[in-house]
Amino acid sequence: MPVNLHPWNVSPTEAVRIQQDLRTKVRERRLERPIEYIAGADISFDKGSNVIYAGVVVLKFPELTEVDRGLTVSRATFPYIPGLLSFRESPAVLEAWEYLHVQPDVLLIDGHGYAHPRRFGIACHLGLLLDIPAIGCAKTVLVGKYEEPDSGRGSFRPLVDRDEVVGAALRTADGVTPVYVTVGHLVDLDSAIRVVLDCCRGYRIPEPTRQAHLLVNALRRGELQTDPRQGSLF
Repeated sequence: MPVNLHPWNVSPTEAVRIQQDLRTKVRERRLERPIEYIAGADISFDKGSNVIYAGVVVLKFPELTEVDRGLTVSRATFPYIPGLLSFRESPAVLEAWEYLHVQPDVLLIDGHGYAHPRRFGIACHLGLLLDIPAIGCAKTVLVGKYEEPDSGRGSFRPLVDRDEVVGAALRTADGVTPVYVTVGHLVDLDSAIRVVLDCCRGYRIPEPTRQAHLLVNALRRGELQTDPRQGSLF
């Protein structure tokens, strides 16, 4: 059950203040508890639409076979503002989360955590709200610069913003473009890198978020329908 940390019907100015307050509550620590189940979360929009398709997939770890999923279709009420996307996207992810029957040990999300202008991206936000170790694994850089990692799988270089290490550019397969791994909550960067690599099985994107991405896009294209366990179409 998500923790009620703040209202969602807020202005952009209030959202920034909430980020600045909540970032002090984020905790970084080594992930030592064994992982039995790992969740991947993703959202999808039709261009120019406020309809949001959200999904959470739970995989058995380390086999990475699906054991549970939650889906929902809703409407975003917060505007599209870079740096504040968690206020637009998190409510739908939390709604999808409510339909899970298996409680994940770790959340992996296609987005940023600490590598954020205010050090509070969606991985931090959802980690706090769900009180769960959370890792951001993004396909593009939001803030920071890095030196190109070596070409082999597992090579990484620090992602640095304003002289601070905020994440890592990680090569998840030989020769592929790096992904950008960042701490969300209740995990440190070394643990986050290890988990992401353990979840990559021949693709650039780790399996939990890859499966969530496929799921929400199938839902958006009308190939799946939600049911009473998985949310409702409005």
